[in-house]
Amino acid sequence: MASELTTPVAFIIFNRPERTAEVFSAIRVARPPQLFVIADGPRPHVQSDAAKCAAARAMIENVDWPCQVVRRFSDENIGLRRNVSEGLDWVFGQTERGIILEDDCLPDPSFFLFCQELLERYAQDRHVGMIGGTNLDPARNVPSGSDSYYFSSFCHIWGWATWRRAWQLCDHEMKDWPELRRTDWLKNKCESATAENFWRRHFDDSYGQKVGGLNTWDVPWSFSCWRHDMMSIVPRTNLVANIGFGADAAHTKSTTRAAKLPTTPMPFPLRHPKEKMVNAVADRHIQENFFEGITPAQRLYWKLRLPLPIWLVRRFLRWINR
Repeated sequence: MASELTTPVAFIIFNRPERTAEVFSAIRVARPPQLFVIADGPRPHVQSDAAKCAAARAMIENVDWPCQVVRRFSDENIGLRRNVSEGLDWVFGQTERGIILEDDCLPDPSFFLFCQELLERYAQDRHVGMIGGTNLDPARNVPSGSDSYYFSSFCHIWGWATWRRAWQLCDHEMKDWPELRRTDWLKNKCESATAENFWRRHFDDSYGQKVGGLNTWDVPWSFSCWRHDMMSIVPRTNLVANIGFGADAAHTKSTTRAAKLPTTPMPFPLRHPKEKMVNAVADRHIQENFFEGITPAQRLYWKLRLPLPIWLVRRFLRWINR
């Protein structure tokens, strides 16, 4: 295992200077040779954004190690989905591989070298699309034996890494979805009707970057990984804490058990799985307990398969769980 980080890091920031400072401190310890910084512009209708965005961007001036800093600072607000999607297009136009952190994803120091070693190991493996740093339930979702990681169908993007060859397959508009929706493609990807219904709703609401839909980039990325039969890697221990839950977050406004999940260092040398196959038991647990929700009322709702938009689904779920 290399003890020095040689892989570029992409850092996505916006208007949270305090959290940006925390994550930057972790990057500073890792000392990447190249740092790509992607920053959206302030929202014109939010008076405090200009000062907060400027303060977050100022953190980058604290780079005090040998490092090429490359900036993509937007003058206007283009939104989370465009900022990340276009920003990562920009990053992978300049590098073959990279480690990606958002301003609310605080990594354990071992996260960087974990990603680096696996980026090298699976560089040419078209069945592996990304390396994740998050294990949402490390007490339960463990690899077989003493393996350091397992393979998953899900893309956990709270600290992750990928290659140009994988990111180039990302269909930001999900152009293939309408045709695939009319087939059994999604049914064959999911283990249950509730899971199928869950993902159908998310794909519907993300398709084509429609107005009023999900303003997120990771659903198109998950869709693209499934479309091209690419698995992700989940570490044995959780390597990234999401410190962004709260009122100022784009999506993670309410606290869940995934908020600030403790991190545990990854022991080296890494122990690699002998077989490359999805851990279906772990994925089922994540689907049922983290994606769909854990209450009986929630599971009943997903089984109804009603053609309602995602915002109305969420409002209904909040109501039944009062």
